[in-house]
Amino acid sequence: MDNRRDFLKTLTAALAVAPVGLAAQQKPAPAAGAKPSPPNPATLRKSTLISMLPRDKSYAERFAIGKEAGFEAVEMQTITADTDAAEIKDASTKTGLKIHSVMNSDHWRYPLSSADPDVVARSVKGMETSIRNAALWGAEAVLLVPAVVDPATSYRDAWTRSQKVIRERLLPVAREAKIIIAVEEVWNKFLQSPLEFARYVDDFESPWVKAYFDVGNVVINAYPQDWIRTLGSRIVRIHLKDFTIDRKSQTFAFKNLGEGDIDWPEVRRALAEIGYSGYVTTEIQGGDLAYLKDVSARVDRFIAGEKPVTVSPSAATGKEAR
Repeated sequence: MDNRRDFLKTLTAALAVAPVGLAAQQKPAPAAGAKPSPPNPATLRKSTLISMLPRDKSYAERFAIGKEAGFEAVEMQTITADTDAAEIKDASTKTGLKIHSVMNSDHWRYPLSSADPDVVARSVKGMETSIRNAALWGAEAVLLVPAVVDPATSYRDAWTRSQKVIRERLLPVAREAKIIIAVEEVWNKFLQSPLEFARYVDDFESPWVKAYFDVGNVVINAYPQDWIRTLGSRIVRIHLKDFTIDRKSQTFAFKNLGEGDIDWPEVRRALAEIGYSGYVTTEIQGGDLAYLKDVSARVDRFIAGEKPVTVSPSAATGKEAR
């Protein structure tokens, strides 16, 4: 019962605190009728996921393709083999394609919110490996799905268990390595509003726990620009994907950038308002060089404040790199 009261107090506090924090983070609203200033393209940096680059090639070749396509950086996934990790570091150094973050691999199979100590131990070990990867590669952040709500794990338990493990077992490691734990909102039935997300991050009272915001993951029931303005300076990384919903048929699908329901110019304005100046990473279907160049060009248009539509229809469905 005490845990339940504490949890409800947490969510109640979010309703009161988050809007106040938001007001402090945002610039004053422009005067009525004033034309908003265009976003500064220099404040965002282009990145792609390693899974979007051709998988049948070596890391050196994949990194070179990412660089040629126009990306400045890549987000890696957790690598357990030391030889592979060293190869990846060498590929980054030789091509100049920076590794800016690491996507942890074990948080779905072994959630921190599990009641099974063995499952939690495996999850912690996976995050420790991800943090070591990040330190080796010069990345600043590790993406973490903090909890999974399922029939065996209540929302309240997911909140309290995951925070306890992060605070006691992961935060000291991240702090020592100077790597940010970047919590992401995904389809895990958890952190389902920007107010909860903000409060979850704030509870740690640490610069080493931030938000990794995925633009496409909230579109099914919310507006990404609203989440961005609410989360404000808590956001340390951004994932880009598009999403479309057919309300009549109750069908939905993830799409290439500019082909779904997202208001991309408004998302760009929101990022400018909160002063975001980090990496934006494409998390969509992979493909060949022509396809990747098209995706890169879409990101350029998004960064410039435009809708990221394709210029070359033939490139939009480039040969799949699988």
